[in-house]
Formats: sequence, structure tokens, C-alpha cells
Amino acid sequence: MILSPVDVLLLLFLFRFVDAGRVLTDIRERVRDLQLQDAKRRLASGRRRLQHVKEGRIRQQLDHFNRQYTNTLLQRFFINDAFWENPDGPVFLFIGGEGPISEFDVLTGHHVDMAEEHGALLLALEHRFYGDSINPDGLRTENLIALSSQQALADLAEFHQFISQRLNLTLRNSWISFGGSYSGALSAWFRGKFPHLMFAAVASSAPIRAQLDFSAYCKAVGWSLMNEAVGGSQKCLTGVQDAFAALEAALLGGNSSQVSADFSCCQTPQHPEDQIELIQSVADIVMATVQYNEEGAFLSIREVCDVMTDTTRQPYPRLVRLGQIYRSTTGGRCVNVSHEAAVRDLMDTSAPPRRSERQWIYQTCTEFGFYQTCEDTTCPFSRRLTLWVQSEICATLFGISQHSLQGRVAFTNTYYGGDDPPTHRVLYVNGGVDPWRELSVIRDRTEGGEPAQIVFIEDTAHCADMRTRVTDRRSLENARNEIKTRVSGWLETAKRRL
Repeated sequence: MILSPVDVLLLLFLFRFVDAGRVLTDIRERVRDLQLQDAKRRLASGRRRLQHVKEGRIRQQLDHFNRQYTNTLLQRFFINDAFWENPDGPVFLFIGGEGPISEFDVLTGHHVDMAEEHGALLLALEHRFYGDSINPDGLRTENLIALSSQQALADLAEFHQFISQRLNLTLRNSWISFGGSYSGALSAWFRGKFPHLMFAAVASSAPIRAQLDFSAYCKAVGWSLMNEAVGGSQKCLTGVQDAFAALEAALLGGNSSQVSADFSCCQTPQHPEDQIELIQSVADIVMATVQYNEEGAFLSIREVCDVMTDTTRQPYPRLVRLGQIYRSTTGGRCVNVSHEAAVRDLMDTSAPPRRSERQWIYQTCTEFGFYQTCEDTTCPFSRRLTLWVQSEICATLFGISQHSLQGRVAFTNTYYGGDDPPTHRVLYVNGGVDPWRELSVIRDRTEGGEPAQIVFIEDTAHCADMRTRVTDRRSLENARNEIKTRVSGWLETAKRRL
């Protein structure tokens, strides 16, 4: 999943990586936990795979673009050769994103199922500055300058050379990359920038276009709340809009103490910045529900809409009830709405490296934006979630001027192609419920006489195609079959070219 800086900042107080946490991050981690639990169940009857997984480190240049700078970092990777038809079998590379990788990234998932079918070697490379791939002083602002997607692609190129030499790989070993969300974008970009290394790429839920003001995210959330195929309705969207209007009116009307009691806040949100923290945390319950619909980590859209259209309650009590349901899944802890405490926590550069919020905020400030604003009438939440409010964290944490952000985002789009990305042998997979589809490739295009390859799944959410479950919708099964057909076709093409 991808978090905007405000998601991380405003939700840090609620469910932190170490102590408490954030709503979106918390639900993302629940999704990840469910995936790990499912992986362990699958592996219980097949421990042969575990025996083939090896963990390693590659020493990377800290700055690939300045060879006079000799500092390095150790980057973690995993190898699974259980299915590999050595020496000529293909190589499937799973690219890590804004969080740690694990051995399960080469043990489970749709890419692993396809690797078994095609006799592929499985690899996973962790993103620099995340997980265990960070130096002890890596969170210091002056050191974060080496954190960027461009450096990450250079890491992948070096890793390609490292593994090829270590395992005696040749041109007969065709490489295909896989990734989801930010790492899905990296998968597409790696194929685009290094086509001589990566034969093809699958990019699931990949936001390949940077966007400073990502107001389309909240608009897409609204559309998904109306999507009858997943349990939404116009009444549901109206119910959410009315509830947030009532919440905002209560805060502006001087009823902060009552609101604090209703939503079990640790502090009374008297100050405007604390009120915004509360509004954002409640909004993120709805956002995360849409983004991870039917993943089993929290309520589904259908269940949230049942709450928000309950005729026995008025709009505001419905929202209070939604917050109670969420808190019941977290041990009933109070909601910390202190903006000052959240900023103080993010400025702590001694935090354990497995935390990722400070690093990801830095990348959104320097490369991507992704601010999920709510300043137009299509947003179902509060108009107080403005671009200026959400982007001020860049100056606070890193001294990055808000006025410079548009230029940084523009450079990213110029560098990678923005709305016109490389599409040759890149398969873009997106779900119709996922708000991040707005920044991906979801329509047919043509490049060099070859149509863009897309798989669009009308009724699924973020990265839903990347793992298999018995309870999956038929549309997901069909999409995975289509992905498998595309991958098989690429490998046949590669064989014919040798």
C-alpha cells in the first residue's frame, strides 16, 4: 500500500509501527499478517520450499551517480530455487517497496504459482532504506538524500549483475519483474529504463504518474462507496458525507469535549491541527476499507455502508459507531490526536529502521506528492484536509519548501514518462475499486505499433491480483488466468528470440 505523508503523520498517533500505529498502516499490516498466516498454512504441507530459500546481502553504493562518494549500504535479498530449471529457466524478480520484505515474498503469491509452472528462479530485493536495508544513521535528514526511486532502480541493475555472476546466468535466462503499488511502479520503470536487463514486467496497482494534489483519490473513494457490485449505494455515499459534515460542525461549534468522548480521544482536540488529525483518522477508516475491500483485515465496503445507512441512527452517531467498531479490533485504545506528539515522533532519527513512515514521507516530499486532499465538492470527507495542511510536514521534517514540491513532482513525471509511460511488455493490472487506479494505466494505448497491455478488474481493490484465496471473486480468477497467459506468451517470445 502507498501512504500519503498526511496518512502517516496524522495516523501515526493511532497505531504506530512500534508502540501505537495508524489506521491505514494498521490495516495494511493486518492484510500483510493475513497473507503471512495464509502462507504458513500453505507451507505446512510443503516444507520443501522453505529448505530452498536463502537470505543474503549485497553491498550497494550509497550513491550510484557519484562514484567519488564511496559510502555503501547492505541490501537484503531472498532466493528460492525450489522450482528453478537450472541452467536456462527464467528469473522472476519480486521488487520490494516502502516496507520490509520477507522469505514469504519468494514462497507465496501469484508470481510464485507462475514460477512453479515455468520452472523459474525466484528472487526478492528489499528497497534501500527500508526493512533491514538501511545504515544505522540512515534516518538522518542529510543521509536520506540517497533515498530515491532512481537509486532504487540502480540497485536493481546492480543486483541483476550480482545474481547473474553468482549463479552463472546468461541471456537464456529471461527476467520478469513483479511488484504491487509503489513497487509495481518500480517494476514498470525498471523495464522502461533497463529493457536490456528486464524482458518484461507486471505492475499491479502501480501509480506510475506522480501527483502533487491527489484529490482524485478521495473522489474515487466516493465512487467506490456508490458501487453496487461491492455493496455500495448513493445512500451510503450521502451518509458518509452527512456524517463528516456533522463531525466538522461539532468541532467548529465548540463541542470538542463531546467529540473527544464520542471517539475516545486521548486528548481533547481543542487546537485546529489536532482536530484535523482526528478528522483524518476517521476518514482513513473509510479510505482503508475501500482500498483493501474484502481482504478480511477490517470491514468491507458492504459492511461500512450497512453502518452508514442504518436508519435507526442519525449520520453523526453512525460515524461514532464506525469508530467504535474499528477500536474494538485494536484492543480499545484511545485515539491520540496530538499533532505535536506525532511530529516529534517523526523527527526521531534513532527510531528502529524497520519503521518506514519517515522514509516514505521523505520520498513523497522529494518525488511523488500523493497528497490525498479534500478541497472540492466530490470529496466525501472534510474540506479541512487541504494541500497546504498536508504538505507542510515536508518543511517541518526535512526543511523542504512547499513551493518546491510541484517542481519535484514534475521532474519525476518527466523522468519516467508520467501519463505516457513505457508500455512495451509491461502489464498494468488494476482494480476498479482501488483509488490508486487513477494514477496508473487503465486504458488501451499503443506504443511502437503494440497495444498497451492492461488487465482491469472492475470489482476488486488494491493489489488483489497478487495472491490467491479460495474465497476470491470469479473476476479475480479470470484476471490471474489472463496474467498467466501474458507471462507465458512473453516467455515463449523470449525463447524464439534466442
